[in-house]
Amino acid sequence: MNNEEELILARDTEATVIPAGDVKILRAGTRAIISQALGGAVTIRTDSGLFRLSSKDWDALGAEAQARLDAVANEAEAVADDEPFSEEQVWEAMRGCFDPEIPVNIVDLGLIYDLQIEAPDENGQCAVGVKMTLTAQGCGMGPVIAEDAKKNIESLPGVSRANVDIVWDPPWTPHMISEAGREKLGLD
Repeated sequence: MNNEEELILARDTEATVIPAGDVKILRAGTRAIISQALGGAVTIRTDSGLFRLSSKDWDALGAEAQARLDAVANEAEAVADDEPFSEEQVWEAMRGCFDPEIPVNIVDLGLIYDLQIEAPDENGQCAVGVKMTLTAQGCGMGPVIAEDAKKNIESLPGVSRANVDIVWDPPWTPHMISEAGREKLGLD
């Protein structure tokens, strides 16, 4: 996808202000450039800043852009239904979640502090609990990122429910970024 292609919003649409996390209406006719389309989330840059668009509003970017974004999201969500449920599937689901300002998933950023999977219930479904942090305590996008992780985990066959809690201890530092994340960011 050409990330420098300028798009014009076709209709008024809700968008989440990055990094504040507030919701704002972007007016039809607003010029936008897709700055990141990873893990089914889209960050756009406009003259008034960065915004995250929910998949239900991708149509505001035009039919062609929506089709390309849908294809990327569908590819990211593909899970083999015939595989038995595993902890690795949960980690992979969380690797599909991204900070809207950083092109590295939350696992490789070192934001996941704890993963607990309960024993299967009578229907063979497991509850999953996650403790995660953010790169900065003042980040208003925390609830959005945590909800992305919850949604991705709950989409897995074998998961009855997921709970994703944001914690601050220990404080996150860049040293927590994985080798893959450091490579993606050009660190080291």
